[in-house]
Amino acid sequence: MSDDLAIEELADRAATGDAAALDALLMKIGPQVLRQCLRLLPCRQDAEEACQDALLQVARNIGGFAGRSKFSTWLYVITANCARQTYRSLKRRADEQSTPLLPLDAPDPRTTSVIAGSRLDLLDALERLEAHRPELVAPLVLRDVCQLPYDEIAEHLAIPVGTLKSRIHDARKHVRASLHAA
Repeated sequence: MSDDLAIEELADRAATGDAAALDALLMKIGPQVLRQCLRLLPCRQDAEEACQDALLQVARNIGGFAGRSKFSTWLYVITANCARQTYRSLKRRADEQSTPLLPLDAPDPRTTSVIAGSRLDLLDALERLEAHRPELVAPLVLRDVCQLPYDEIAEHLAIPVGTLKSRIHDARKHVRASLHAA
């Protein structure tokens, strides 16, 4: 049995209340969730915090997983949302303290890594997009960050593939404009 099938089966069993299946599922998906968080958040500590939040969300909400889409798609949505929420929390705390997002002894990833800076800029752009067109965020994140196929995303969001492609196109335009303005 492939790893993906094993995860889907564990998710189905966990959704029906099987505690052992939930434990096994969380152990199996932990590294994958951390990798996805690391793709969005440049600092490992922040990614680990988002990963823990995502795993907690899975544990709390697995009973609501109805199998309408693949578990992996459901997991991608939760993980991306937790990573974005972690970033928003970090920004809010930094604003409240009037300090930079990073400790003073840590290098600023915006100046030390183009990739890390790009991630922060993307998170800022997604935050601005969500304020104006929230329906565009999930399609863009699932396609361009999580790299899921169109049909899987459309099924998860319960929209036609054509509508999905249109939303992704619009989201890319908004994010591109936001990134150029930054």
